[in-house]
Amino acid sequence: MQENKENISIKSVIQVDNELLENISYLLDAKADKSLLNIFADLHPADIAEILNHLKPEDAETAFSILDTETAGEVLTELDEHLRERILKNIDKQKITDIVDELETDDATDIVSELPEQVAEHVLENIDREDSEDVKELLKYPEDSAGGIMTSDFVFVHESATVKDAIKEVRKHADEFDQIYHIYVLNDEGQLVGIVQLKSLLIHPLHKRVKSIMEKDLIYVTPDVDQEEVAAIMEKYDLVAIPVVDENRKMLGRITFDDIVDVIQEEASEDIQKMAGLTEEEELSYSTFRISRNRLPWLFVSLFGEMISAVVLSSFQASIQEIIVASFFIPIVMAMGGSAGNQAAIVMVQAMGSGSLWVKESLTRLWKEFRVALLNGIISAIVLLGLTYYLFDVSLNFAFILSLSLFVIMVNATMIGAVVPIVLKKLGADPVIATGPFVATSNDIIGLLIYFTLITILYSPV
Repeated sequence: MQENKENISIKSVIQVDNELLENISYLLDAKADKSLLNIFADLHPADIAEILNHLKPEDAETAFSILDTETAGEVLTELDEHLRERILKNIDKQKITDIVDELETDDATDIVSELPEQVAEHVLENIDREDSEDVKELLKYPEDSAGGIMTSDFVFVHESATVKDAIKEVRKHADEFDQIYHIYVLNDEGQLVGIVQLKSLLIHPLHKRVKSIMEKDLIYVTPDVDQEEVAAIMEKYDLVAIPVVDENRKMLGRITFDDIVDVIQEEASEDIQKMAGLTEEEELSYSTFRISRNRLPWLFVSLFGEMISAVVLSSFQASIQEIIVASFFIPIVMAMGGSAGNQAAIVMVQAMGSGSLWVKESLTRLWKEFRVALLNGIISAIVLLGLTYYLFDVSLNFAFILSLSLFVIMVNATMIGAVVPIVLKKLGADPVIATGPFVATSNDIIGLLIYFTLITILYSPV
């Protein structure tokens, strides 16, 4: 008896390296499109996107142009933003339309929002009418809100439906919708009244009403909620999907975990850029002058701040000349103070971002940071006291004053790093910028004042 065998498409998971990129580039130069398509046919769209991200932009465009419409759509959503923007700018309207028509509504919305107005209008006029209406509706929301990242594709049934009806709906949309985790139960007004998990459909009789097996304790968000808050909610409650409803609890769409992973990565990247005083714009730009324009203001903040530090140093010129050895230890105390301040600032910003620290709990957290600063300061001061006294030809009196200075500077820097994010949060500013040049420069200025003031007042050379 001969067994029937199904054709199963298995995508290879590859490691993108220089050798592979060189081979791809060689095939592109040789215009060997069929050979390239044979390679891409066995790869996951995410791997194809990674390859394109590492190619020269013009080679990436060529490679993208030979992809079939379905694959091109999946690859497009995985590309770096600057490359996606370049590709969308240079391909014709009809191909963009065909690609968008293959995408889910949330991905289609992301692509359409990046298109020039005339091209976007053409695309929306020529894709499926129902999808076009959904995309237009999603475009009304800010891109970094729950409405901006949700998809309007979801499986739902009326509260009077049976398990059999729900299974039919799942089968009906199985090919059309990805990641079907729940069936949403709505009433006559379209309001969300419950959620049924897929496994519940397997363990209950077909005639049973979904109303009797649905989960009524619902966790949902409204479309105006910030995407970072959505990510925090889904992480807190271990959700794989969360419904989006309006103020009347009418079902609008859903946000799935794969969308939130992208949000977490995007927010983390944005925070890192802000810590360095950079902007998201430069990641999308090839222009040296534009990137320079974005970075220079923050560098000037540091420059002018350090000029103040130079003024502080010059005001203690007599002390430095009298105690020349004091200048040798400036890098040590400044680096320790800066590190302590940055540690505290990063911890506070991270706690605020994850939702584990509320502003009203700030005094408790500041007290904790102060205790940590005292302990770290004492230990560091003791270590420095021993090292300077035994390794350098200095008096015990000077070593003690140096260690005392380090202790005070570290406690001061820690508290600045911890307080500034809270103050910025209360003022409505983004606390992430607290870990940038502002904290570092203020720590340098105040640290130098503390250091030379203590040495000038307390140290008397023998």
